Amino acid sequence: MRTVGLTGGIGSGKSTVSRMLEARGAVILDADVLAREVVEPGTPAYDAIVERFGKGVAAADGTLDRAALAAIVFSDGDARAALNGIVHPAVGVAMAERMQAHADTDDVLILDVPLLVESRRPGMAGVIVVDCPEDIAVRRLVEQRGFDEDDARNRVAAQASRDERKAIADVVIDNSGAIDALEAQVDAAWRWIQSLAEDRPAGDDLEG
Repeated sequence: MRTVGLTGGIGSGKSTVSRMLEARGAVILDADVLAREVVEPGTPAYDAIVERFGKGVAAADGTLDRAALAAIVFSDGDARAALNGIVHPAVGVAMAERMQAHADTDDVLILDVPLLVESRRPGMAGVIVVDCPEDIAVRRLVEQRGFDEDDARNRVAAQASRDERKAIADVVIDNSGAIDALEAQVDAAWRWIQSLAEDRPAGDDLEG
């Protein structure tokens, strides 16, 4: 198998690129999906979050109230670090388990990880970064996802900077233009992925 990291700031269009790569034959392991699974009621991560942040982050049906939790962590760096310290290890374990299932295949695994810079996952054959200017990302969050502008800017600022993401990139996809230009860049990225050597077997290097 070949394992490639995919990351990008909120509003960059990373999910669009992920879908395009899936259409070309990649297997997507989405850290956001896993992050929702590992905090379902009854899991150790769920219990740790409620203990750390209080019962106010639990909704009436017992699931996490994500809006309430986001209101806490996106305005408080220490709280955000505490949440990441609970969720990231659990996601790492879940992702390693999924990877192991593909260890003896020729599959291309895309590790779709928004916080790849922050979580520093080793053992990948390469990293693709989806990039766009902050103002474009903010506009997308406001127009497409219903954020107010201050919240959108706070969420962008809470993540790694564009320069920090680019510093770990083997390939940078500029998603500030038209969809045709994006498709062409994804085609080029897919050719690059096909040129990579196979990974070593999945191991225990995805804990964080």
